[in-house]
Amino acid sequence: MQLNDVFRSTVSAWMNGSGPNSDIVISSRVRLARNIAGIPFPHILNRADALKVMGIVKKAVDDVNKRGHIGKFHYFSYDDMSSLDRQILVEKHLASPGLGQGCAICGIVLNEQGTLSIMINEEDHLRLQCIQSGLQLDEALKICSSLDDGLAETMDYAFSDKYGYLTACPTNVGTGLRGSVMVHLPALVMGGHAGRILNTAGQLGLAVRGFYGEGSEAAGNIFQISNQITLGYEEEQMIDKLATVTKQIIEQEQAARQSLLQSARLSIEDRAFRSYGILSHARVVNSTEAMQLLSDVRMGSEMNILPKIPTQTLNELLTVTRPAYLQWLAGRTLEPGERDCVRAEIIRNKLCDDKKETDKGE
Repeated sequence: MQLNDVFRSTVSAWMNGSGPNSDIVISSRVRLARNIAGIPFPHILNRADALKVMGIVKKAVDDVNKRGHIGKFHYFSYDDMSSLDRQILVEKHLASPGLGQGCAICGIVLNEQGTLSIMINEEDHLRLQCIQSGLQLDEALKICSSLDDGLAETMDYAFSDKYGYLTACPTNVGTGLRGSVMVHLPALVMGGHAGRILNTAGQLGLAVRGFYGEGSEAAGNIFQISNQITLGYEEEQMIDKLATVTKQIIEQEQAARQSLLQSARLSIEDRAFRSYGILSHARVVNSTEAMQLLSDVRMGSEMNILPKIPTQTLNELLTVTRPAYLQWLAGRTLEPGERDCVRAEIIRNKLCDDKKETDKGE
């Protein structure tokens, strides 16, 4: 598989909107931080050791492929990627923005469905992650743990009987696990309740971040909620706690949507239809505007104000309207103004195609 094959499909399996509560929970992710025994952490790696890590991981992945019980994986070195390729991996949530910054010699392993990835020489030697559609933290943990066990058959992890898995950052020591959910909370934001509820999540030991995780902003009323504690608890306990809090936030968002329909229905309908109208006809849309308008349209569709738009379409538009992906689709470097024009055209076409399918079904 070539790297372009990863980009050619705009939809990873986690974007299909098939999971539970996918009207509010866009995706669930489980990430495991692992390091190889006897080799320094990535931030102090020399070139020889960094290449050694790459070789060890590649061999372990080859062995996993031979056993074939998890699926097919493909290995890519960042040396073979352009800066555009790397940014697209971030936009598809397959790699973190920090991959390639701490250690120059790094890479990524991907499965063919776009749901499993292994970042090599990021903050730790390995960052395994599984992404699933909707609220499926248990399933994401099960799949990620299966990959973890498969790799452990070949490589020797850095592990302490007292502390658990050893990681570059002390906050990841123990299980090395970070679970997260990406949630769309427009009604809570509009009602002015999002801050209070998300602050409560923080008091329960959860972190609230933006669309691309740590250091990013909450664009389009989309937030990432994750556990902060990795030591002293079993993996299942951490996931159960995150799932429980997420279900409470889902209930709060659902209640807020009903409240808005009862107290400000005309205003909400006007907002949804205006955003849909702009996106259906606009010739220029910038990145920030697109995220907010798509949030309004998503809300309108989920609340049965607008004609139903497939969740997969809305999830796909979160990726294909990002700067790097637009340039890949265009096949050339685009100036910011050109990107805004291409973005508007892609959104128009997608919404128009879905409307035709809806009308045909009726």
